[in-house]
Amino acid sequence: MIAQKQMRRLFVLGLVLKGGHALAEIAGGLSLYLLGTNEIVRWLYRAANDSREPLASLVVGFARTFSASEHYFYAFYLVSHGAVNFALVFGLLRRMRWAYPATFAILSAFIACQVYRYAYTHDAGLIALTILDLIVMGLAWNEYRLRRHQT
Repeated sequence: MIAQKQMRRLFVLGLVLKGGHALAEIAGGLSLYLLGTNEIVRWLYRAANDSREPLASLVVGFARTFSASEHYFYAFYLVSHGAVNFALVFGLLRRMRWAYPATFAILSAFIACQVYRYAYTHDAGLIALTILDLIVMGLAWNEYRLRRHQT
């Protein structure tokens, strides 16, 4: 069995990874807000044309269907998802009581959305995010259980 001290280290490491991802989402979303839809589409075409990668055709297909409404959806989603995750990480690192039940509820909702989305996109990144969320939830549950017994 893993000692509680090691569990705490894993918990903090998981939160640092989750927090870093949250900051990257916020930065990416803000960047999308600053760029125009046409500029993004031109950049995608240029990146695909300069590449010999098999994914280039996928990038071109995405660029063809990328609309202004999708552009603003992605920007909003990234900023809001990142901000919520960052608030959870902050609360958990500070051992704030509200953060534990909020984490269980919010990450459960995110996991459900990610699994639903995966059913349509088969994007491996969604599986990676889901696994990270499940690990953070498990470690947060352990922390929550320990804190309840300490008080």
